[in-house]
Amino acid sequence: MTEKREFIDLSHTIESGMVTYKGLPAPLICDHLSFEASRALYAPGTEFQIGRIDMVANTGTYIDTPAHRYRGGDDLSQVPLDRVTALPGVVVRVSGTKTRAIDTTAFDGVEVAGRAVLVQTNWDRHWRTDQYFEGHPFLTEAAATYLRDRGAVLVGIDSMNIDYTGDGRRPVHTTLLGAGIPIVEHLTRLEAVPVEGFEFCAPPPKVKGMGTFPVRAHAIVRRG
Repeated sequence: MTEKREFIDLSHTIESGMVTYKGLPAPLICDHLSFEASRALYAPGTEFQIGRIDMVANTGTYIDTPAHRYRGGDDLSQVPLDRVTALPGVVVRVSGTKTRAIDTTAFDGVEVAGRAVLVQTNWDRHWRTDQYFEGHPFLTEAAATYLRDRGAVLVGIDSMNIDYTGDGRRPVHTTLLGAGIPIVEHLTRLEAVPVEGFEFCAPPPKVKGMGTFPVRAHAIVRRG
């Protein structure tokens, strides 16, 4: 029987003018060279478009590398590929809980060692609304320590921030990135992914000197 692979897109579409994080500028997407303007440069009937985007790195679904939090930490060009792609994954479903804080109990009985741990809160349903920025779910410092100590290799969440933004220490970023564990925020569609039996991929472009950048995060489910 031929094995089939299902690719599940877990990233938001980046659009001109959208706001990912309140207080950060929205991206501007435009032509650097339009089809119409290019016609003067090529043979008749031949045209090209070269796009341009002006944005902050924390736009859409993005990855945080250690350089986002720590001076001298691995940046986008240095983070090893085996920490961001073809990772065995597990989805931890916490949607419906009455508390915003996701503590260690959410991971009871979950094998996290060597895995990308993706936390599904269903907060992505508020994407592109004012609600997205208010009262979002987040991991506790204890949960981050738990995941670090038990060998998680990447942690993702479908919320606005993996940390409680009222805590200026940002303990989850501090704990995970300090251990070289990348973070992916603003995921979406985690309900379409099985709890286990998939690979997670979120490789960023190889940009030197930057700690965060949008990714085309996705899951690969093998069937058959």
